[in-house]
Amino acid sequence: MNPQRLLLAAIGLAATVDLASLAAGFDAGHTLAKPLLMPLLALWAALRKAPRPLLAALLFGWGGDVLLLSDAEPAFLAGMASFAAGHVCYLVLFARYGSRNAVPRARTGVLALGYASALLTTVALLWPDLPVGLRVPVAGYSVLLTAMAYRSATRLGLFAGCGGALFLLSDTLIATGVAEWPQPPAPDFWVMLTYLAAQALLASGTVGALDARRAPAATYGEMRAV
Repeated sequence: MNPQRLLLAAIGLAATVDLASLAAGFDAGHTLAKPLLMPLLALWAALRKAPRPLLAALLFGWGGDVLLLSDAEPAFLAGMASFAAGHVCYLVLFARYGSRNAVPRARTGVLALGYASALLTTVALLWPDLPVGLRVPVAGYSVLLTAMAYRSATRLGLFAGCGGALFLLSDTLIATGVAEWPQPPAPDFWVMLTYLAAQALLASGTVGALDARRAPAATYGEMRAV
């Protein structure tokens, strides 16, 4: 088994342990598995020759993961700042390596309207129920997160776009918990499931899109060599 497959197996095992621990209420398993996930995914991406902004985004995600293991408000704010830095890295990634033709122009307007509506509606509904000290940070973070989700779809296509949308869903679930809205059973399980799927789709979507663009150049080089 090559290193990439070993890493995928390790990621799958860590994700299974983490999600099963959350579903069972086994905090020690979650505390052990969660910090392993993003470094393993970043290492897999590095072996696939992913660009540095993607690796930085995943590592900032790891910082947020570790900080959010604490329930203290300062740790929550620091974790949100780490994720925000990751979203900036994603935006840099999309600007440098994305394609303007990833989505037909007619659909970009629909996506922009949809994401803008979701942003304004969510912030307006959450605002009264958020702790006063978190209102502005959560609103600012939501703008950055929504921009990342929108750009992931318009610059890198379906897989990355689905990752961006799931990241938005995951963090919205967290925000509803902070606002003390009614939650589904095992809310942390659903937050983590959507978050893991988001990061995996963003990473694999980026690597897949870049590999597809490299392939014609490699073929041309082979033809010249012949």
